[in-house]
Amino acid sequence: MNRKEFIKNTTIAGAGGMFLPNLKGYAQWVKKNKISANDQLNVGTIGINGMGWNNTMRVLEVPGVNLVAVCDVDQSVISKRLNDKKVASFKDKIKVYNDYRKMLDQKDIDVIYIGTPDHWHALMMVDAAAAGKHVYVEKPIGNSIAECEVMVAAQKKYGSIIQVGQWQRSSNHFQEAMAFVHSGKLGPIRTVKVCCYQGWMRPDPIVANSAPPKGVDYNAWLGPAPKKPFNASRFHFHFRWFWDYAGGLMTDWGVHLLDYALIGMKATLPKTIVGLGGKFAYPDLSQETPDTLTTLYEFEKFNLVWDAAMGIDNGSYGRDHCIAFIGNNATLVLDRGGWEVIEEKRSENKVLIPLQKNSNNGHRDHQFNFIKAIRENNPDLINCNVEEAAHVAKVAQMGNISFRSNQKLSWSAKHNQFDDSKINKNYLAKKYHNGYQFPQID
Repeated sequence: MNRKEFIKNTTIAGAGGMFLPNLKGYAQWVKKNKISANDQLNVGTIGINGMGWNNTMRVLEVPGVNLVAVCDVDQSVISKRLNDKKVASFKDKIKVYNDYRKMLDQKDIDVIYIGTPDHWHALMMVDAAAAGKHVYVEKPIGNSIAECEVMVAAQKKYGSIIQVGQWQRSSNHFQEAMAFVHSGKLGPIRTVKVCCYQGWMRPDPIVANSAPPKGVDYNAWLGPAPKKPFNASRFHFHFRWFWDYAGGLMTDWGVHLLDYALIGMKATLPKTIVGLGGKFAYPDLSQETPDTLTTLYEFEKFNLVWDAAMGIDNGSYGRDHCIAFIGNNATLVLDRGGWEVIEEKRSENKVLIPLQKNSNNGHRDHQFNFIKAIRENNPDLINCNVEEAAHVAKVAQMGNISFRSNQKLSWSAKHNQFDDSKINKNYLAKKYHNGYQFPQID
């Protein structure tokens, strides 16, 4: 059986659902279905400085999707985006907010896109679902294990169709690679290595606290996070290196890469977790999260290794990121560029497969998948639903908690918490500040 026949005839069983090989983009569906006036969907986007805007520009490629509102706490960002040539022809029709709650009151909005720092994701998603909106929320879905769980509960209560921004789940070659892993041709897999070396990601130098830039509502940016003076090294892109707002590379890239490690192994949650690392490369820069982190997750029949480093690119197998499934017969190595199978020298099973390159734009098709699920009113079509995203986000949070507590941790699947009550008290949830309340789902 050649590669094409193998992929065609293989169904991929994921950790939380079913994938179909050779996912077809929503554009093909559009060709067969005219978009009527009743099928027009209006989008409002919260947080438009980075991925929130990228996601919005992608979803506007879907026929019948309209941008009708934007929300951001930085007026300079709003001005920049409204002058984007892609929205120039209709920018006067876009309503502008700096308070997302007022945006949620806009009746003609069907879909909310959330592209804010991580510490806002849970509250905004829950509020949007309660307001009857469908939601696309950036990864990781929550900034704590407790937030992940309340977001799952909110989706179940309100019934909104929610897509999480782990767009690799809409990439054909990732799904093809999982088909091969599940075929058994690699032999027993004893170790999965997840490598994340990001040379372009370096924290800023330490700078003095200052007044917020003109046009920035800093109190709104902080939201439920602890009250602290404004500091440029924590603002915009660099929020991800501070525990109050995010979880470093572990949650930024980890939810993408650990996701497929778990899917490949059809794994649930680890038994034990050990995270070791520190500010080894950049001890004098501003970040709180580690620039180097190695985490070992113990599962029932295999080990999962997370190996991450900021500021350098030369990771495992000559890649700056990858997932490697190490079997007795061969190793499958997968990244955003493609996948290949490297044979063991002594293996009698000939399973060598050269690099199979990426064949679609997963980020684009992730938006297509989301809109198709909304138009067909079928949440089962979603490629990355809240429950599956929460699963992997919890695993990433476990690694960070082990590192921060400097302890080897044991997780009780039965009780859905760590065995150490002190760890549960200090790390499962984050306290909300500034008058904001942790979402409660009855």
